[in-house]
Amino acid sequence: MAVVLRPFLSPFLSSSHKALRWKATTATLFKHSKASASGVQKSKSKSKPKALVMEKRRTRSGVEVDLGLLRRYKDNNTPHLPVFLCEVLRCFEPRVLRSFVDCTLGAGSHSCAVIEAHVEMELYVGMDVDPVAHKLALPRIHDLVSNRSQKLKAYTQLTNFKNIKRVLHAIEIKDDSLGVSTGVDGIFIDLGVSSMQVDCSERGFSVLQDGPLDMRMDPQGSLKAEDILNSWPEDEIGRILRDFGEESNWMYLQKQIVTARASRPFNSTGQLLKLIRKNTTLSQGRKGWMKTATRVFQALRIAVNQELETLEDSLYSCFDCLAPGGRLAVISFHSLEDRIVKQTFLHLVNHGGRPNVNQHEDNDHHCKEDISEVEVEGDGETWFKDRVHGMYGTIMTKRPITPSLEEETFNPRCRSAKLRVLQKPSGPR
Repeated sequence: MAVVLRPFLSPFLSSSHKALRWKATTATLFKHSKASASGVQKSKSKSKPKALVMEKRRTRSGVEVDLGLLRRYKDNNTPHLPVFLCEVLRCFEPRVLRSFVDCTLGAGSHSCAVIEAHVEMELYVGMDVDPVAHKLALPRIHDLVSNRSQKLKAYTQLTNFKNIKRVLHAIEIKDDSLGVSTGVDGIFIDLGVSSMQVDCSERGFSVLQDGPLDMRMDPQGSLKAEDILNSWPEDEIGRILRDFGEESNWMYLQKQIVTARASRPFNSTGQLLKLIRKNTTLSQGRKGWMKTATRVFQALRIAVNQELETLEDSLYSCFDCLAPGGRLAVISFHSLEDRIVKQTFLHLVNHGGRPNVNQHEDNDHHCKEDISEVEVEGDGETWFKDRVHGMYGTIMTKRPITPSLEEETFNPRCRSAKLRVLQKPSGPR
């Protein structure tokens, strides 16, 4: 008996979000009940892999990967490869970048590429809270700037990007001819840990190497991962495992951590990994202890460096520092970061600033009514397929851009990266 499926549209769905559902006929139901009665089940090997299903929801980059460009701007002293390098260059390509800020300098690969691509640049600012990364990038930026015939002033700061307003204000006081007070034309943020940090066992970021339980981006920071594991209350440890690591087994792990530290305090990543391996059971749907360890390490790192709080606050500061028509590009590496970037971008284009507790629904409705009036430059950029227009800006990436298959093959560590881009309106609001 043939299976007949009829598509129909639910009358309860809005016109902007129509979903296709499938209605089974009597013949379909009869066949399914017959198969169930005879004990016939679908083979797991024939079911569609989850990765292929999710693939349809991804917006992979359509920008052709220039492997020569990646190798050119890779720092030979480190294994770190710049992620989305071609996409970042394409993002700022149509803009006149007289001023540019790299909030996460790293090894300086993105900065060097953007500086060389924009000969009109007059001001460059690079920031990083990690002194190791800052030390690596400093000579690269210096050599590049010194070889330029055009006038370009470059500043590098060893500080967190949450201080972007303070840094730009200090530059404005030092040289008001740079026009920093009117805003900068481009800002770039590359979140997460770099390969340099992960591959250094002494930093404590890696689940593959034994080292001290440190995990500080800023060595001057007072809080370490071992402090959390050895002194924080059980419920607080569970909270960060649940909220920052999205670990489903958080309740059991928090009890095991507290029990283990009573007999021997945690002082190494190897000791923590041993506990995770011992208390992680293999079951359907789980990828074993390594996946759990990655989530636990992520939770500790986020808590140590206060990454999520810093990110949200910094996005509002960066938006305030943008000049009319300026762009903010952000690369995130896990769902927590990406969720904050997405929600903050949506708030910014609709409200133009930080959340106001006294904000009424009427104001929000007014913003939504006026979004169609915004004119956006750069409509010829076809690689930005869908956009979200608001009164105070435009999200150039309705869905985040993910790495192309070619870049994933060349740099497997980039597979979870997502790029979102926001642009301020060109005219005053």
